[in-house]
Amino acid sequence: MRKAVYFFCTDYERDEVAPRVLNYLKENYDLKLSDFKFANRDVYEYHDDRGNLFSFVETDKVLSYDYDLYIPLLNKYFKDYDVAGVVNWHGGKNAPDKILTVHSTGDVVGKIFAPSNPVYLRNLLLAIEENRVKSSLDDFTTMTEATHWTGTIQGQDINLIDKYQVPIFDIEIGSTLESWKNPVAESVLANSLFRVFDDDIKPELKDIKVLLCTGGMHFEETFSNIIINTEKPVSIGHILSNQWMVQGEYDKEENYQYLKKCVDSISMKVDGIVIHDNLKSAYKNAVKKLGEELGVPVFKHKKLKKPSDLPI
Repeated sequence: MRKAVYFFCTDYERDEVAPRVLNYLKENYDLKLSDFKFANRDVYEYHDDRGNLFSFVETDKVLSYDYDLYIPLLNKYFKDYDVAGVVNWHGGKNAPDKILTVHSTGDVVGKIFAPSNPVYLRNLLLAIEENRVKSSLDDFTTMTEATHWTGTIQGQDINLIDKYQVPIFDIEIGSTLESWKNPVAESVLANSLFRVFDDDIKPELKDIKVLLCTGGMHFEETFSNIIINTEKPVSIGHILSNQWMVQGEYDKEENYQYLKKCVDSISMKVDGIVIHDNLKSAYKNAVKKLGEELGVPVFKHKKLKKPSDLPI
């Protein structure tokens, strides 16, 4: 038996997506009320036909917005879980619309990374993409994002990020009110949550190659597509965007250790490192040094367009 826990802020003033997704789950699945509460909020449970446990937790705020309150509770109730997810909304001035997204957690500038499990990330993205197609949600796109933590913009202590040692992902709909309230998108996201352990029944999902991606924008189509492709099973541990690598000064020798720290936070061996063309030479040199130390190939992101030719 494996265990997954998902968190839902139920305040529509703070999150237009999570309460709708949770309502869908309550209406369409036989969720059982747990015998304990999480910060005085209800916890629901569901067992699938393979015996896996899924916990669905109500919260007053998006989990990362009040992490100093939630961290002790995460470690009290869900420390032995295999994976965690925060269902919420994606927004931003320049954010793409009509997206379904899953991303790993960390503060690249602050050099703190939460655990990331590439198998579970890929399971979720593949399930979302499959359900999107089945639901004829043709105007939406399934994507991943650069590693980040929404608590940062809320003034939360980034040093709390790695104090919960369970792989944790944000699972979102973006990026406008129309998309957040799209009932088909919400059903796609909700139904996909149960597929995080698909490798139970699809052993080939475990036999994947894992990449660390560096450089690029917050959303890089090639990074998303290499996970979703079925030509060659590939996933990503973390994505360190160009902007945040520059702000974090990863070109400096004293910060090289944090690239290794990032790799250490990935639950599987890294098989290759991708460098986006927009990364400047000093940063590329640091990444190449990491590849040499790990004994893995370092290559340009354009190679991702032809998965069969990847040097991994």
